[in-house]
Amino acid sequence: MTELSKKWARFSTGVCGAKAHIIYDADAGCPVYMAVTAANVNDITAAQAMPVEAGATYVFDLGYYDYGWWSKIDEAGCRIVTRFKSNTPLRTIEERPVAKGGPILSDRVGYLPARQAKNRKNPFSDPVREVRVVIDTGKILRILSNDLDASAEEIAGLYKRRWDIELFFRWIEQTLKIKMFLGTSENAIRIQVAVALIAYLLLRLAYAAQKSGLTLLTFTRLVRSNLMHLKRLDQLLGDCIETPPDNRQMAFQCL
Repeated sequence: MTELSKKWARFSTGVCGAKAHIIYDADAGCPVYMAVTAANVNDITAAQAMPVEAGATYVFDLGYYDYGWWSKIDEAGCRIVTRFKSNTPLRTIEERPVAKGGPILSDRVGYLPARQAKNRKNPFSDPVREVRVVIDTGKILRILSNDLDASAEEIAGLYKRRWDIELFFRWIEQTLKIKMFLGTSENAIRIQVAVALIAYLLLRLAYAAQKSGLTLLTFTRLVRSNLMHLKRLDQLLGDCIETPPDNRQMAFQCL
């Protein structure tokens, strides 16, 4: 970023940046909350400011490792699914049986450390679950959850769905060209990210309302190439379906 962003987005010497913090509803396939901060703002700081929906399931990575925040969403009746840090011990009180030869290696219930850094008391004192699972690459994950009732397979499956938001960010960056910014002030960045998310939501709504059989990416390219044409969406889809597949593919590659 240029001089315009240095007052708010300074990250290190010669480097400026911004972060978009998103709550993504995997079932609906869309974002439901967004905040933009400078890159030097800790992820957990942004998380602590976000609204908490009572009874929801929150799946997140190690950037949101904070016992105080976990305690807050646990008190709201929410389900937590994340990963243990490698140096976090678990004081085990129950060892549950798992199927032999499967991806679930162990399923334990126990307590997190009673003290945090600087000898502060841990506010999250409820028992938690540790599910150890081996993934396709052979790596072993220690998955943490406050859900003591669901199966170990369900807990592991919920954490695997965290990949949905990674795919969402990739789609936004590559398809809506969010990597390039039109302005570098704080407001300019916030507006461009917000516009990109609004465009994504409108595309998802339009895509859900049609039955052409096109992929979302192909549908998006079709809409983008016809934004300045005064033509109904159903007419555009009809023209696309009538076009021979080879010609259709060639046309989209040129966009």
